[in-house]
Amino acid sequence: MKKTFFKLLNAVNKKLLPKLSNKDPNKLTKIEKGILAYRYFVLINSLD
Repeated sequence: MKKTFFKLLNAVNKKLLPKLSNKDPNKLTKIEKGILAYRYFVLINSLD
């Protein structure tokens, strides 16, 4: 149940949230760092 929820959430994140992979992590704003951390958290939980 948990894994399917995170897979669904990851699919929604891919479509709605901006991609930050081509930016330097040291130059991101606090909001962008929060988005990046959230996307990472969801991705890791969907893979387990």
